[in-house]
Amino acid sequence: MLTIIDRYIIKNFLVFFFAGVSVFTAIFLAIEFTSTSMRFDVGMDVLVRYYQNYVPLIITQLIPVGALIGTLFTLSAMNKSNELVAAFSMGLSLARVSAPILAMIGLVSILTFWAGDRLMPIFAQKKNYIYYVEMRKRPGLYSTVKTDKIWYRSDNMIFNIQTLDAQKGVAQGITLYYFNEAWNLIQLVKARSVVMHGRTWSLDEGTVTLFAEESSFPLTKAFGKKTLTMSEDLADIHSSSPSSDQLSLSELRRFIQKNKDAGLDTLAYEVDMHAKMSFAFAGLILSLLGIPFTVRGGRTGGSMMSIGISIGVAFAYWIVFSAFLSLGKHGIIPPFMAGWAPNILIGGAATYFLLRLKK
Repeated sequence: MLTIIDRYIIKNFLVFFFAGVSVFTAIFLAIEFTSTSMRFDVGMDVLVRYYQNYVPLIITQLIPVGALIGTLFTLSAMNKSNELVAAFSMGLSLARVSAPILAMIGLVSILTFWAGDRLMPIFAQKKNYIYYVEMRKRPGLYSTVKTDKIWYRSDNMIFNIQTLDAQKGVAQGITLYYFNEAWNLIQLVKARSVVMHGRTWSLDEGTVTLFAEESSFPLTKAFGKKTLTMSEDLADIHSSSPSSDQLSLSELRRFIQKNKDAGLDTLAYEVDMHAKMSFAFAGLILSLLGIPFTVRGGRTGGSMMSIGISIGVAFAYWIVFSAFLSLGKHGIIPPFMAGWAPNILIGGAATYFLLRLKK
């Protein structure tokens, strides 16, 4: 049951948490909007729709920072006003005082995990569609993943791929649908595999089906090898493989397994899968680390110095997190370690500092 002190602490934490997320989101948007509006010659309506789908992704990324800011400023304010001393004199430990904050962060972490798994892929797909199709005007670079297929569109052609190794430019199970100006299907090309060399695609073991108005039945012809010259926007398809942020965890697992069964490299996707799970709890880990620094420096300038140190550690976390992801994607360390090692290391350091406080 929540006490008056618990409700007071939670109220202060939420104020600082939302303020921190709002301020950092506003700063990011101001810089990003200025850069984007100068790079692309598009209408304001396009930019508004783009950022409507981008803002939720930004907020999700900044929630750990907001949790850290909320923890630091809540406990520092209590420390400066002697409220922590009063709590300690009542027999409350630092762990008990911090419990409401950590409980709220735990709840936020669970909600972040749920939103990142169920809602953010939808926003990411919409954002990427607007970016590639309406802003860059390169629809061939936009892809979506539906069930077990990757779908692309370029001009009057739509095609899907069963499996894609974007790094090597190799795909399996490709089907291309060609339409006329009235969007009537005129040709269907299927192939077992394809090797992509820029605009030149080499197809192996497939069929070509023509839908001619003069004939009542489609005409189908098999081929062993066939070379297609694709449009310019599809020459860079290797740079637009389906990103993990567009997939839920269950979809990502199926995607990884499907590509593994096809003999394709899934290392980067496996790292991203573990990173998506671990990042949701980054706020809890960083807040644990921030707690000892907020009370160690007393009520004067040392407290503010500790806050600065803690914020610096937060930025260090992003560096460590990115470094481990890079090591994982290069195969130097296992995917599980790449995703979870930063949380384990920072969590271990936080535990060490907390044990030394003895409060």
